[in-house]
Amino acid sequence: MAKKLKFPHTYVIIFYTIIIAAVMSWMIPGGEYEEVITKVDGKEVREMVFHHVDSKPQTWEVFGALFKGFERQSGIIVFILMIGGAFWIMNFSKSIDVGIFSFLKFTRRLEKNRLMRRIGVDNIVMTLIMLMFSIFGAVFGMSEETIAFIIILVPLSISMGYDSITGVGLVFVAAGLGFAGAILNPFTIGIAQGIAELPLFSGIEYRFFCWAILNFVGIFYILRWAHKVKKNPKSSYVYEEDAYWRKGQDENSEDIKYHTPIAAWITYGLMLIVLGVFSWKYQYSPMKVGDYPPVYLMMVPAGSLLFAIFGFFALRKSAHFFVLNLLMFTIYFLIVGVMGYQWYIMEIATLFFAMGILSGIAMNYSPNHITQLFLEGMRDILSAAVIVGLAGGIIVILEDGKIISTILYSMSKGMNNVGEIASIGIMYVIQNVINILIPSGSAKAAITMPIMAPFSDLIGLSRQATVMAFQFGDGFTNMITPTSGVLMGVLGVAKIPYDKWVKWITPLMIILLLLGFLLLIPTVTMDLPGFELDLHLRD
Repeated sequence: MAKKLKFPHTYVIIFYTIIIAAVMSWMIPGGEYEEVITKVDGKEVREMVFHHVDSKPQTWEVFGALFKGFERQSGIIVFILMIGGAFWIMNFSKSIDVGIFSFLKFTRRLEKNRLMRRIGVDNIVMTLIMLMFSIFGAVFGMSEETIAFIIILVPLSISMGYDSITGVGLVFVAAGLGFAGAILNPFTIGIAQGIAELPLFSGIEYRFFCWAILNFVGIFYILRWAHKVKKNPKSSYVYEEDAYWRKGQDENSEDIKYHTPIAAWITYGLMLIVLGVFSWKYQYSPMKVGDYPPVYLMMVPAGSLLFAIFGFFALRKSAHFFVLNLLMFTIYFLIVGVMGYQWYIMEIATLFFAMGILSGIAMNYSPNHITQLFLEGMRDILSAAVIVGLAGGIIVILEDGKIISTILYSMSKGMNNVGEIASIGIMYVIQNVINILIPSGSAKAAITMPIMAPFSDLIGLSRQATVMAFQFGDGFTNMITPTSGVLMGVLGVAKIPYDKWVKWITPLMIILLLLGFLLLIPTVTMDLPGFELDLHLRD
């Protein structure tokens, strides 16, 4: 009997991809784009001019690329390790299990209502969760932050009778749909429109329409999958892998002893002092959406007051509920930090690290025990961090081999005299291909928009349409490309093999890619607000 072919391990897939990139560096001529500034009618015009350079074929460098990949992705790697350690402390306290049990009891009570039962409580809950993360992705470009929420939403999905893919869909795919819809994302739309000399966040009306359509399709796809898994759990592609999560729940299904040690009250008191100081220092937070003027709100004092109230009542029930209170307000202050103070992964990792330590103290764990739990958490999530580092090596080879710019230049030359719809379609394809090579939206905007924006003038397309092609091309393939450190980190944390993820996400990718092209057609065939041909020629 023939042996069944076994799909390569995720590490192997990434290494093969690095080898392919190295082979390409022998076949494709080297090239670079150089920024050239000229003056036209007294105004500075920036152009990206392509020129060939000596090629740098990669050989033994593939091994060095692995090291450089870890250096390149070091921020996300440390972020994953710190998040893993912090949540392991919280998980050990069984507080998240208490939260999940309480949530499930609440949803079961809702099912007694005939209307809610008819619609489906789970459908409502999952839709609301996805819309929340999609808004985060559309407004402030939530990406790396999704890794932290995987640890919460995957166990919740398993408890509700679904699988880890559903949990990842609720967070990562939802944020990805928002990122592609990008209503006010300063890291993609803001940069791209700035380079294209368009008023920031112009054309928002049509982008909002696109965001709504994309979310409708994505939410329907995930709810349909969730219904299928609930009906037959073994139909899930990751049924065997999810044994890890089911086992954890079985172990934590024992009777939980609710108690409130003195250490929890001491933690609560110290937190009130710290939050009081921060409330005095940061009385008004400049909450900012995109590049609109900030709105100054008393976010820190309000959050501190709510923490004091909810924390007191949580402690009267159990330390477990107090730890859940810590988690809830960690997320609250994460949002305040990102929107008010432009926090990134260092600040977010620090916030969750503090949450983990405070959780351990509140449960009356000794310093040695907290340290041991933190190390166990990092050890458990180490494979996810390693995958992120290895994936970074792909980008290193492509950059060191000097072939990314040549690929882009060759593609852009094929857009002459093909018509408006075909031109916008080719731009869209180029952006999707480049996104596989350069997952960073801001970096890709800086490289491609100085080329695409002036070119759109020559062929009679609005620059706004070009920005839309960039926006869609930047968003969708982030959910499937192995060069994305965030994707590989998410899959690593959720224990989902890359090949099984590809099997699940491919139909959705095909739908989204086709839908993206269809949504681009009106930008060149209809008179849409903000898509006028001369909009970029502003004073």
